[in-house]
Amino acid sequence: MFDGLSAIYVVYAGAALTGIMIAEACYLLYAGRSDKRTAINRRMKLQESKISQEQVLIQLRKERGLDAGTSLFSPDRFRALRTQSGMTMPLSKFLMITSGVAMAMALVAIWHGLPLLMGLLLFVVLMPLVPVMVMRSKRKRRLKRFGMQLPEALELITRGLKAGHPVPVAIAMVSREMPDPIGTEFGVIADEVTYGSDLVSALNSLFDRVGHEDLPLFITAVSIQSSSGGNLREILDGLALTIRERGKLRRKVRAISTEGRMSAYILTAIPALLFAAIMALMPGFYRDVWDEPKTWYLIGGSVAWLMLGNLMMFKMSNFRF
Repeated sequence: MFDGLSAIYVVYAGAALTGIMIAEACYLLYAGRSDKRTAINRRMKLQESKISQEQVLIQLRKERGLDAGTSLFSPDRFRALRTQSGMTMPLSKFLMITSGVAMAMALVAIWHGLPLLMGLLLFVVLMPLVPVMVMRSKRKRRLKRFGMQLPEALELITRGLKAGHPVPVAIAMVSREMPDPIGTEFGVIADEVTYGSDLVSALNSLFDRVGHEDLPLFITAVSIQSSSGGNLREILDGLALTIRERGKLRRKVRAISTEGRMSAYILTAIPALLFAAIMALMPGFYRDVWDEPKTWYLIGGSVAWLMLGNLMMFKMSNFRF
């Protein structure tokens, strides 16, 4: 068990370590934003470094965890999640930062009266949960951005085909004219085709890297055209229109289902706000039961039931089509 002084030292050390990690992560985020101001996407930023195009492709695949070395030490689903999140930070550094955040959260809970054994259990639960939640959030934002860019990219490819360019050259135009994430992803396709891969295999690799649900339509259209011929320009025009209409329908459904999500938000916020108000107005209200282990079990059970109710409400208001 910790005595009072040692607990203070541990909490301060964990807070200092977490502060350093968060500051470094903020610096990396700021550096990434500054890159966007000097180049249209990540691939073109690397091209400004005066390295060969083959080295650019190798660097992009290494950053995204597509090299063979990374896959040996990570499960397939975790590796796919990291790839689709678009994270370029080294995996060891990312896990160190998220582990520091999980440790800080566990130390804060121990400092506020959570038993040491429960605090260690909380750290064990949070250590794999925090990186997965962060990467899922990054993947969700990236997929949303990619879906908004995809119709515009297809229209740009169509204009290139109308001008008489072959399909790989039209795809390379997207990599030069559009920002991330779609600019770099289509640039990787162009580089893979340049260095010997066929177009359909490069497009299938794009789906593995991104995972957007509309990409199979594009891949199928190009695959059919490359094997049996056809007017790819008209197909891509219709595909771009279809994707735009699906996006409109998806936003309309989301607007209709807003009531269910807002109900979940409000029902989640009310207990937390009530607890915060009681602690602010009457700090000694829970003083007699704060050190009881049963209190933490009851709080954990209440949070679990609350999360289960939220999950059911979100499932009821989430329409997939």
